[in-house]
Amino acid sequence: MNDYNKRVIVALDTVDPVKIDFILKELRGIVEIVKIGFQSFIYFGPELIKKTIDSGFKVFLDLKLHDIPNTIEKAVESCIKHNVYMITLHISGGKEMLQKACSIKHKYESDIRLLGVTILTSFDEYNFKDLNYKLSLEEMVIYYARLGKDSGLDGIICSPKEIKVLRHDMGSELLIITPGIRLVNGKDDQKRTMTPKEAFEAGADYIVVGRPILESNNPKIFFAQI
Repeated sequence: MNDYNKRVIVALDTVDPVKIDFILKELRGIVEIVKIGFQSFIYFGPELIKKTIDSGFKVFLDLKLHDIPNTIEKAVESCIKHNVYMITLHISGGKEMLQKACSIKHKYESDIRLLGVTILTSFDEYNFKDLNYKLSLEEMVIYYARLGKDSGLDGIICSPKEIKVLRHDMGSELLIITPGIRLVNGKDDQKRTMTPKEAFEAGADYIVVGRPILESNNPKIFFAQI
């Protein structure tokens, strides 16, 4: 397992149990962290978390939590009890919500990584205007990242396009995890994308990769190209 492989998080964005079993078998010993998002979690439930951990992986549970502070505190507590390694929260939920999440982590002395979502990679400057923020997309990402840092989060989720500016603004104090990774530029719902090499060179700690691996008959090929 090379250093880059350890920094690739594979997204199990499928409800095909055969595909999941195939990916977990093929990538065991190649990657360390697997992401479970809405689609697969709602379909399979917590059993998929256990299955993934039992297969030798750490779990990044990408549910983008956003609710009243007490509800989020209980949700993070449940994640800790399920041995989740990483969990996402929308920074737009506010400082009190984020601090509640951090407080329950410290109560359990857990090493769970609390990651704040800034602006989804499905947005570009054009459709971001529909939200009527006073700041530009990049300015809003920086604002949210600072709020996440001040609230005690461990890391930030952002598009590859904001890695450099956040790394310059935050230094090495926060983990930067980025989806929107493509081997070549294509047309899909991810608008702010980069290749793996570009993202790592920009300063990403981890990249999240789904379709380029899930849609391949040989998922190991991806790792020979980064």
